Amino acid sequence: MVKFPEAQTRLYKNIFVCKVCKAKIRAPNMKVIQGKILCRNCKSKALRTVRKK
Repeated sequence: MVKFPEAQTRLYKNIFVCKVCKAKIRAPNMKVIQGKILCRNCKSKALRTVRKK
């Protein structure tokens, strides 16, 4: 699989996954760290980054 910067940015930059309901959310890193971002579905603050395969 060829990896190029545009695809890496689109797939992994500023994308987080809710630990409770597994929903994907695009948000700035600093807001997630500060706890200002909530999951749209379950209103949880427990978010993690997308895992790279």
